[in-house]
Amino acid sequence: MWWSLAVLVGLYYLLRWYRERQVVSHLQDKYVFITGCDSGFGNLLARQLDLRGLRVLAACLTEKGAQQLRSQTSDRLDTVILDVTKTESILAATQWVEEHVGDRGLWGLVNNAGISWPTAPNEWLTKDDFMKILDVNLLGLVEVTLSLLSLVRKARGRVVNVSSIMGRLSLCGGGYCISKYGVEAFSDSLRRELTYFGVKVAVIEPGYFSTNVTNPEKISRGFQETWDRLSPEVREAYGEEFLASARKPIEKLKSMCDTNLYLVTNCMEHALTACHPRTRYSPGWDAKLLYLPMSYLPTLLVDTMIYWNSPRPAKAV
Repeated sequence: MWWSLAVLVGLYYLLRWYRERQVVSHLQDKYVFITGCDSGFGNLLARQLDLRGLRVLAACLTEKGAQQLRSQTSDRLDTVILDVTKTESILAATQWVEEHVGDRGLWGLVNNAGISWPTAPNEWLTKDDFMKILDVNLLGLVEVTLSLLSLVRKARGRVVNVSSIMGRLSLCGGGYCISKYGVEAFSDSLRRELTYFGVKVAVIEPGYFSTNVTNPEKISRGFQETWDRLSPEVREAYGEEFLASARKPIEKLKSMCDTNLYLVTNCMEHALTACHPRTRYSPGWDAKLLYLPMSYLPTLLVDTMIYWNSPRPAKAV
């Protein structure tokens, strides 16, 4: 019995390996639009796909980022300035994409732009703090997708949304986890709707990688700024020791992050170029071996694990 089961499992993985190695034809004729290309995953993916021969349309937040990217790539790559929080910027970028792709449509849309701060205990934050992250990570992603969806449908292409392991497991307060849970939900509904049109939707759920999103200096600075504006009552409830203890893991964040960004961009590339892409990709050993398994554990057990590694407020009961 066990031998038969092992054979079946082996055959399943062999079949999956074979299917996932099949590559879409005529890649050199396909256009891919990527947001957040100033740095990090977006910048590396743009250069990676350019080397692969695809026609990359890279959206950057700053002209400096766009110039640097153009200097590192071929003439096939074009850049546009895009602020995903502004409707007029999205409309202008959409028109620019339409002019480039023409009747071919847009083969790939990669929603990569994202931020992670301000991050702090929820009680320390305001509605504007939450909206700052949601506007970029979720609402901007939704608006960009809706604006370009007809072009993707025309090409029977791909939508690749960058979520996070924190879209499966809420490990911190603030808008980041909320935004990534939203990306997961939006991607699921979008995938089911677009399958009728031959469009595939994939979600990338990275663990901790060394990018601007995990920049410890920026996160720590934002953490301190939220503390500085708290009311005396809230400060007393949490205490100075809580602040110091909570900042220690942030300072160690750099050593926790994987510097091999190709683990993520290779997943993105596979989602765009494979005939049979996966629905979800979880790059990073921390995602595969720690955070994903934790997301399936009973809530009480996960809460206990998180409590063990979290500082206690001064007025904790």
